[in-house]
Amino acid sequence: MLIETEPTPNPATLKFLPGRIVMDAGTRDFATPEEAEASPLANALFNLGDVSGVFFGRDFISVTIAPGSDWRDVKPDVLALLMDHFTAQMPLFRPSADFSVPAAEETFADDPADAEIVAQIKDLIDTRVRPAVANDGGDIVYRGFDKGKVFLRMQGACAGCPSSSATLKNGIEQLLRYYVPEVTEVRAV
Repeated sequence: MLIETEPTPNPATLKFLPGRIVMDAGTRDFATPEEAEASPLANALFNLGDVSGVFFGRDFISVTIAPGSDWRDVKPDVLALLMDHFTAQMPLFRPSADFSVPAAEETFADDPADAEIVAQIKDLIDTRVRPAVANDGGDIVYRGFDKGKVFLRMQGACAGCPSSSATLKNGIEQLLRYYVPEVTEVRAV
């Protein structure tokens, strides 16, 4: 089995491509060791000590290392864990894993009068933004629309990336404002 790696715009994050589907549907972001307990693989990665974030995409895993860590030291251990996991065909999640959204991650309540605007925003995010962000080892999740402001959550390589604010303002905000004139601003939550 060959696992390819790709750099991401976030120097602390590498994208690992195992050559197979990782998640059949959706994505999953692990920002803490406690969250990672839902997945044997994410838990093992956090147990390396240098890992500060794990993200599962459709066909990739993004791993973020802590400040002060060096990929030259961590990458061989991450590759070994991924290789062992996928060659043994271990489950990605524990059977008892809780997939509920934490309270701090709940979506803002959208005004029903904005339903058409919200549908346009979500469509643009799903068709134009998410594929581009996935290429960089991350994901972006819609969290709400209120009085012209769109609230989004960056995940994976995009969370904490030095260029994420530029991506939000110069890329996503301009795109949404162009196609949906009601959008005045995009904010990360």
